[in-house]
Amino acid sequence: MTKLRPRTLFGRMFLTVAVVSALFQIFTLAVFAIFLLFPLGKRATDDLVSVMIDAAQIWEQAADKHAVAQMLHERDLHVAPADLQVSRPTVALPYIQFLSAALSRQLHGEGELWVSVDPSGETWYWADIPLDTATVRVGFPRSRVAVRPPEALVLELAVGLIVTVAMVIVLVHRLTHPLERLSNAVRRMGRGPWPKPVPEEGPEELAELARSLNHMSRQVQELLANRTTLLAGVSHDLRTPLARVALALEMIPRSAAPELIAGIERDLEGMEQLLGLFLDVSRGITGGVSEEVDLCELLQGLVDDARRSGAVVRLGPVPSLPAELAAMPLRRVLCNLIENAVRYSEPEPVDLELVHSGTAIDIRILDRGPGIPEDQRERVFRPFYRLERSRNHRTGGSGLGLAIAQQLALANGWQVALHPRDGGGTCAVVTLPVGCLRECQRVIA
Repeated sequence: MTKLRPRTLFGRMFLTVAVVSALFQIFTLAVFAIFLLFPLGKRATDDLVSVMIDAAQIWEQAADKHAVAQMLHERDLHVAPADLQVSRPTVALPYIQFLSAALSRQLHGEGELWVSVDPSGETWYWADIPLDTATVRVGFPRSRVAVRPPEALVLELAVGLIVTVAMVIVLVHRLTHPLERLSNAVRRMGRGPWPKPVPEEGPEELAELARSLNHMSRQVQELLANRTTLLAGVSHDLRTPLARVALALEMIPRSAAPELIAGIERDLEGMEQLLGLFLDVSRGITGGVSEEVDLCELLQGLVDDARRSGAVVRLGPVPSLPAELAAMPLRRVLCNLIENAVRYSEPEPVDLELVHSGTAIDIRILDRGPGIPEDQRERVFRPFYRLERSRNHRTGGSGLGLAIAQQLALANGWQVALHPRDGGGTCAVVTLPVGCLRECQRVIA
């Protein structure tokens, strides 16, 4: 039952209001019928049966039956001929049920109701009225009743449905449209680029929510701007003494302590890299410039670079996939993921795959490392978050590679996800929209 419920607020509000309106409409029809239509129908059928009994008595006692029949004809009442073919009524209209009940009540259960159809297609209803000397069959055409319940019910339900749907659409749209604007703004904020201020209009509660969101957005932007300024100053202040240390190190003779000097140089290089990574995260990352690139050649270049650094990386069969996208950010994302996979997978090889599903392109980096616990797969994308707590760069890295990869991906409209690999290890997947491909459809076909 839960699966049948709409997932959107618009759908749920529409369904709720529509169901309530339909139930209220049915309730109104029931009240109208029980307290108005049914009493009027019973009263009308009682009067009609009384008129039919009087007409039968007058016709039976009249000397000129033809003249009486003519008078009754003017009142839409007829006396049936002896050879009239009739049958039991099969249509269970409320009026016919009321007429049968009234006939049985006034004739003490002796009268019977019949139905016939004349050559023109008109339906007639006949009542056998027992008198002292004979039984007279008196009838009337259905047009005398002039009631069309099916047409009235269909028309009422159709108009009610149209009015209800129109009212619900207008009402729900007025309520959900401001919420949809807020939702889109929050979604854009979560993806990186800051949205424009949301219009502070609509109902007071929604306008207040929009004002709060705009105020929060301004505060966050100011906080990030202050943080970037502070980190830029810290970076400058740190790099100045580092440059002095490097200069002093160059002035020391290599023969004095070659191993110590080499170790200090490696530490200085590592500190410079950490400062660069840290500033990349703190400044925020924007999308790159789109250019034409072949994904197969791009992956092969990354594999060659990894192999030159001593890593064991394998690339499976990949078709030529020309695409138009931000190549530099994509290389950075894949390079960070490959480095992370190599760090945890050595000495096992790392495999690269390119899969086109028709709706998206998946670039998969598969390793045979220890894997990532399910409750940690989202946390590892946080800056400086590491599963390995020793802070040793050889075993755990800086904790910024995955964070930068995800921010670059979000800035360019891509997705990065981590999944467990069959047989152990991790499968990092970079999903690209199929719209970036140029001739991919034709090449693959």
